[in-house]
Amino acid sequence: MDVEKNKSNAINFYQMAYEGKAAEAVKQYVGNQYIQHNPDVEDGKDGFIAYFNKMQNEYPEKSIQFLRCIGQGDMVALHTHQTWPGNDQYVTMDFFRFDGAGKIIEHWDAIQAVPTNMAHNNTMF
Repeated sequence: MDVEKNKSNAINFYQMAYEGKAAEAVKQYVGNQYIQHNPDVEDGKDGFIAYFNKMQNEYPEKSIQFLRCIGQGDMVALHTHQTWPGNDQYVTMDFFRFDGAGKIIEHWDAIQAVPTNMAHNNTMF
């Protein structure tokens, strides 16, 4: 298992999909199966592509910044800052599982809106 390559592939995969190239990202980075745990996205490759194509059509001005990438064994975790139209901001955590060939086969995520008021002076990033 090449953890550094998997980390790079996770970032490239998510960046491509986020920028409207979901089908290309799946073709290049996803294995024979794609198990989805996000309740808003249909399971499988086609569900992933449909979701990201819809997001690109509805919100082409969105942006993503990759803040942290952690890899261990067959897992990679991404911590991102997303900005959407109207300056809506979100912090996300995405987890990808890779097969032995270095292809993504499973995904989990959590997303939280960045609050305007916080109980401390730390950021979410």
